[in-house]
Amino acid sequence: MSALPMRAMAATLASEPVRVAVELAHVSKRYGKLDVLDDISLAAPVGSVLAIVGASGCGKSTLLNIIAGLVKADSGKMRIDGVAGKRSEDTRVIGYMFQEDRLLPWRTIAANAEFGLEAGSLNANVRRERALEMLHMTGLQGFENAYPHELSGGMRSRVALARSLVVKPYILLMDEPFSKLDPQMRSQMHAELLRVREQLKMTVVFVTHDVEEAIVLADRVVVLRPRPGRVRDVLDIELARPRNPLAAEVAETVRHVRALI
Repeated sequence: MSALPMRAMAATLASEPVRVAVELAHVSKRYGKLDVLDDISLAAPVGSVLAIVGASGCGKSTLLNIIAGLVKADSGKMRIDGVAGKRSEDTRVIGYMFQEDRLLPWRTIAANAEFGLEAGSLNANVRRERALEMLHMTGLQGFENAYPHELSGGMRSRVALARSLVVKPYILLMDEPFSKLDPQMRSQMHAELLRVREQLKMTVVFVTHDVEEAIVLADRVVVLRPRPGRVRDVLDIELARPRNPLAAEVAETVRHVRALI
């Protein structure tokens, strides 16, 4: 392995024999006179973890919302599992974990976890069974009848993760979901996310300001430059997991990505 365990790659995988979960081609977005995103192309292979990093103002969250179908691009194309224009109305396909946990304080943990299923056709018993399954998967068994104010920040993040997983998404989108946690709890949530991702065979796309978090978690990192947001580089992270942030190769990769930003 070389001293820098990464290789630049093309921003689209159309020519590679790899099944792609999320693909954007030449996507642009503006709000009024403000260009937010310009000619963005990227791809996340099925089962991979893709991180989007960049300085403030480079449109990371807008890009994630375009993938989610919450914001419409002005130009360009998006494909979800090869299907053009696929949106997140099918909640079985895409889950979204926001920066804030957004738990409803008057509902129990189990009731919060099953919230994402209530608009569907599943009956109450199936919804509750699915919620309990995901709470167990995220290490919250025994807390089903607790309320959000009774939990630590890390446990609340686990509930938010369980709520995102209850729809059994094919793709999980995450917008700085662990930014408010202390370093130790954030490290635990990283391990939890990777464990659950492996169990459910999900593709994960997440936005973060924390370059170290991106390198620890991601198979691929998209580096954006700001005003308007453009792809500066797309890098494969070829480091074995689990990744120790203090390891020399991880630290070197972090320094390289920070220099790009």
